[in-house]
Amino acid sequence: MRNVLKTISLFFLITLTFNAFCQNPEPDDDAKYATDLLKAGTPAPDFKINTDKGKPLTFSKFAKGHYVVLDFWASWCPDCRKDAPQMVSMYEKFHSKGVKFIGVSFDTDKEKWLAGIESLKLPYTQVCELVSKSQSPTAAAYGVKWIPSVYLIDPEGNVVLSTVLSHKIEKKLEEIFEK
Repeated sequence: MRNVLKTISLFFLITLTFNAFCQNPEPDDDAKYATDLLKAGTPAPDFKINTDKGKPLTFSKFAKGHYVVLDFWASWCPDCRKDAPQMVSMYEKFHSKGVKFIGVSFDTDKEKWLAGIESLKLPYTQVCELVSKSQSPTAAAYGVKWIPSVYLIDPEGNVVLSTVLSHKIEKKLEEIFEK
């Protein structure tokens, strides 16, 4: 009888633990890493940065009238490199619908930045100030403290979503383009 009670007690303990775990999944990385990113509804700050082709790109002119995905990354960042295929997939899915993409790199070495673009096969527009994230006026303006960080900007130039999780941007784009 004691063994039966122990077995039943153990069963209930395991069940309660399992239920508690399922109802309280691990916290969203945004709660830890995206706290300083601009909030929805905030006007997206303008910037002018040279592209990988050496041409100046003014964000407001590039973005005017379009949804834009801003991908803050660096070639030396392991999480950015893991995220790159997701970003490329998102680009392939949405650029034909008029969504523009800009990669904003925090590389400080131009050759390494260009090699990163090539090795990751990033097909969308790339810009870089060639300064570290901590010295970047663009990082400061957008509140980027962690990379990758990703923004979705609406055609009026306002933040729709800011996150460190690119799949959230893709989900939001799917919602927008399903309408």
